[in-house]
Amino acid sequence: MKTGVIGLGAMGIGMAMNLYKTNHLQSFWNRSPDRAQNLADQTGLVAAGSPAEVAEQCELIIICVSRDTDLLEVVNAMLSGVRKNSVVIDTSTVSSDTAKQVAALLKTVGADFLDSPVSGGVEGAKNGTMAMMIGGDEAVLESVRPVLETIGGNIVYMGPTGSGQATKAVNQIMAAGINQAVTEALAFGQSMNLNMDKVVDVVGSGAAANWFLDHRGKTMLQNKFDTGFKVALHHKDLMICRDMAEKNSGTILPTVEMTLSNYQKLMDDGHGEEDISALFRIKKGMHEK
Repeated sequence: MKTGVIGLGAMGIGMAMNLYKTNHLQSFWNRSPDRAQNLADQTGLVAAGSPAEVAEQCELIIICVSRDTDLLEVVNAMLSGVRKNSVVIDTSTVSSDTAKQVAALLKTVGADFLDSPVSGGVEGAKNGTMAMMIGGDEAVLESVRPVLETIGGNIVYMGPTGSGQATKAVNQIMAAGINQAVTEALAFGQSMNLNMDKVVDVVGSGAAANWFLDHRGKTMLQNKFDTGFKVALHHKDLMICRDMAEKNSGTILPTVEMTLSNYQKLMDDGHGEEDISALFRIKKGMHEK
């Protein structure tokens, strides 16, 4: 299946390379041309000149951008080139309402849409092991599943359009809580003058084990916050979660509110482009005399 990728950031480039390795990648486009050219140099393929050009060449288009406005902009730009009966999959994290709006836009040109936010970090995108939570028509999902299996390790149908994004909101709230717990606990352990490498190893083998501790615990203790998932992007996602909760039931999400406040401070201090484990900066500061 001729597949195109629009958006070659930290996640998109990993997906594109896995599609290339399995002979699915046909075309790609990125807002900043240098990233597209880098992929062209690695693969020998020619970067498309526009989103519409990607759509013209492909039966399946995978989009990976940062925000709701970016997604709407890309979809509107590609509409003129979209083939009838093609499938568009959005792996970005946006609101359920935006997913429904995009589905309606694509329906006007006879294309199907799946909202398919992903989880697993840059590592998951690179290794093709991401979790994919998918909303839309289940029959459409099954038609493209063989391609998705080259980029995702756990592909789960969640329900009608918007269900994928609602599931991702659950994921992002949980990720916020885990970040709060791990950074706070490790900052406490450090203040107790423990051997923190041993702490991470032993705690990570018991009931408190989790992906974040395993992949970020030791690096945060070294004050290394190289980008895996940016603070600014998780802040954006949690704003979506807050909005969805308010619209659905008027619920306040305490963990989300605390994390939004913490992330805002990190962004104000110039750390918005760092990995979310940079929350350790704040937790560590609470123990400094």
